[in-house]
Amino acid sequence: MSDITFTMIKPDAVQDGHIGAILSKITEAGFKIKALKLTQLTVDDAKKFYAIHSERPFFGELVEFMSSGPIVAAVLEKENAVEDFRKLIGATNPAEAAEGTIRKRFARSVGENAVHGSDSDENALIEAQFHFSGREIF
Repeated sequence: MSDITFTMIKPDAVQDGHIGAILSKITEAGFKIKALKLTQLTVDDAKKFYAIHSERPFFGELVEFMSSGPIVAAVLEKENAVEDFRKLIGATNPAEAAEGTIRKRFARSVGENAVHGSDSDENALIEAQFHFSGREIF
């Protein structure tokens, strides 16, 4: 079990002006922000980041969406970070997400679901290193 996870506030939530509110929910849930930046994925970046989904029918739409505008990338720290963050963000489909979760409050749809959260300790480290150099994580 690791004490870090990775998240992105996705283009829909950035466009809708939810950066501050989402970061507030994250810190109120006890996560410490270890790295944070506003950036934009290129199409190639999005293809690399989501390569695990490359054979899925939604891959093209996912890449297009994730490269469509700025995102906020962050490394978060908390005991049991991955599992606790997955609970905080809620189900991929905001209609199925529990009340009080980030996706229930801020997501537009299954495809535009406001935030990404790592699904394993291993992927949290890989995803954090994809977006941040070692000297950018504190």
